[in-house]
Amino acid sequence: MPAYQELHDLIITGKRKPAAEMTQALLDDGKPAVEVLNEGLLPGMSVVGEKFQSGEYFISEMLLAARALNAGLAVLKPLLEASDIKPVAKVLLGTVKGDIHDIGKNLVGIMLKGNGFEVIDAGVDASPARLIELCRTHQPQVLGLSALLTTTMPAMADTIAAFEQQGLRSQLKV
Repeated sequence: MPAYQELHDLIITGKRKPAAEMTQALLDDGKPAVEVLNEGLLPGMSVVGEKFQSGEYFISEMLLAARALNAGLAVLKPLLEASDIKPVAKVLLGTVKGDIHDIGKNLVGIMLKGNGFEVIDAGVDASPARLIELCRTHQPQVLGLSALLTTTMPAMADTIAAFEQQGLRSQLKV
């Protein structure tokens, strides 16, 4: 399908506004939101992931593609939420206390959303107490912790220990 290939290519090349416009055009042509997601947006991001893995793409290209994917997802989101499609799982993501870097966390969140996961983003500098609060509120099945700085990596262990102390660790994949 040429239209899906065009959307796929817009994701690969990181064209945010054209990706959103093409997503809307496909919907206007009567294409189902799930089909647009599965035939256009996700395959494009999959190629980007492969190019990143092979060293052909760097973080900058990955970010551009992720932004294009997000633009398309923003168009689809109301339709996907209104449908009976259930998320694969809920994932709570956060950059640990003391760290304010979020590029990696944001990329992971985008990829998870694009693949059918519901993502709860705790943001940066997230304390164990904040993450525990969000865990109790949203009841995710997965906890993803991010730390770029070696000095903040011990906060990951501290956070996991806090989850264990609260009796929440056993219900999560970390």
